[in-house]
Amino acid sequence: MTPRFNAPSSKPLRTPCGIELHRVKPEFMTLDGNQKVALEMGKTRLLVAGIVFALAFMVIGGRLIDLAVTDRGNEPKIAGEATSPHLQTGRADIVDRNGVVLATTLPTASLYANPKHLKDPEAAARQLAEVLPELERAELKQKLSSSNSFVWVKRKLTPKQQYSVNRLGIPGLYFQREFKRFYPHGNLFPHTVGFAGMDNVGFSGIESAFDDLLRGGNQPLKLSLDIRFQHALAQELAAAMADFSAIGAAGIILDARNGEILALSSLPNFDPNKPAKADDEHRFNRATLGIYEMGSVFKIFTTAMALDKGYVTLNDGYDTREPIRAARFTIRDYKPKDRWLSIPEIFMYSSNIGTVHMAMEAGTDVQRSFLRDLGLLRSASIEINEVGRPILPSPWREINTMTISYGHGLAVSPLHVANAVAAIINGGVKQPTTLLKLNEGERPLGRRVISEATSFKMRQLMRLVVTDGTGSNADAPGYQIGGKTGTADKLINGRYARDRRIASFVAGFPMDDPRYVIFAMVDEPKGKKETFGYATGGWVAAPVIRRVVERLGPLLGMEPAAGGDDASQQLLLRAQAQAERHQIAAN
Repeated sequence: MTPRFNAPSSKPLRTPCGIELHRVKPEFMTLDGNQKVALEMGKTRLLVAGIVFALAFMVIGGRLIDLAVTDRGNEPKIAGEATSPHLQTGRADIVDRNGVVLATTLPTASLYANPKHLKDPEAAARQLAEVLPELERAELKQKLSSSNSFVWVKRKLTPKQQYSVNRLGIPGLYFQREFKRFYPHGNLFPHTVGFAGMDNVGFSGIESAFDDLLRGGNQPLKLSLDIRFQHALAQELAAAMADFSAIGAAGIILDARNGEILALSSLPNFDPNKPAKADDEHRFNRATLGIYEMGSVFKIFTTAMALDKGYVTLNDGYDTREPIRAARFTIRDYKPKDRWLSIPEIFMYSSNIGTVHMAMEAGTDVQRSFLRDLGLLRSASIEINEVGRPILPSPWREINTMTISYGHGLAVSPLHVANAVAAIINGGVKQPTTLLKLNEGERPLGRRVISEATSFKMRQLMRLVVTDGTGSNADAPGYQIGGKTGTADKLINGRYARDRRIASFVAGFPMDDPRYVIFAMVDEPKGKKETFGYATGGWVAAPVIRRVVERLGPLLGMEPAAGGDDASQQLLLRAQAQAERHQIAAN
């Protein structure tokens, strides 16, 4: 269909040249159906194209904002590809039982170089060595002169170090964001919490034992440890170690009811923030990995065995005047009483002779079985990997039965002792130890090793050691501490060294209703004038227990209570009366 026009106007227009122009009046064109559809489709396509372009510009703009505000332009892709995939995941926090952070993860910057971009490697090495003095200038120069396109200069810089490097303005140096494990309490928990390495992989302690969980978890891992208990124990052990010029120390505080470890300290220690600076001696965990002959603390187990199996009663006793000779060995008392001693006296005065008599009444098989039930013949139960294996006699002869009864000839860790003593005083139930916080009121299913009646008797005996025996230096008035001293010469190259010993004390409190077990050990203490030259468990380790309890009591809301020793004192009076009767009969 062609357009139609109106007829020419009756009055034509003329140009100056005389040309006539006719005015026409156009009539609107009319379109058929196909042309209308085509026009509408064109409009729709233009609209869609406009929307697409608008969205594209919005996406590009959003990404530019993201790169400018939230991303870091100085983190090239090449550095990210050159690092472990675990570096970008971080690790879950580790906290104590009250939520105090013991280990956390912080973002940090690592410095690397592209030697191909460096104009003067020697000058760059010189400048870097000035701001990072821990780096060797010659080694830096060699790295920066290599033909590689990527070399690490220093991993995980502090903010101050990063700022100093940035100020140098050296082309070819770049930063890569990484994550650094940080331990806010320094050397307070290194042997239990452990540490993670450069690539945030756990190397020891809880960090290693729960490495997969920590790397993949978002929730903090809550431990049974209590920072208040840890501070008190570590500080008092350090003070004793320094006071007696010792080479090391170890201690444990254990919840006697459920096996939770509230504090665990090993000295010397190290800062997990700087693990490379620690040698093997400082990294060694004396509390769980160290294996020692513990001396007279083992008399707790021998006495409990004899009482529980019915070989003796508290009314019995033995003549301790004569040393015991077996083959080429002679067993004597450290401070002999030279008389008949009742069972309570044998325990409170720490008589080797009387203890050997009890062990021989029971015999080797019973002794071995009883110690096995207490967990003393196998590795201790705990979550970390740094656990020592007991050293047992093989074969287990009669002489071994004698010496093991008072703590020689069988070597265990401090954790072994603390856990076994908890079973003796908590009513007779052996609980597994744990570094993980249990739910409120939770008590793992344990195994009975002695009767409640025997447990009660042992609490009385251990209280007597502190009130009237070798452990008087552990007494904190009003806190009902009971325990046992231990002094053992160290076995060096197959021979016992008289001048190198382990001095220890294991305690429970309050003994009328035991809640805590505390073990303290000092390695190779030296006697001093104030202790009359002695470096025994009673002089060295017992005061540590007293000071720890005096510090913890107020924190736990435990006010010193008067009295409470009636049962123990009555037992002592009976024991003394029995001894007097035997003395009269002997004369």
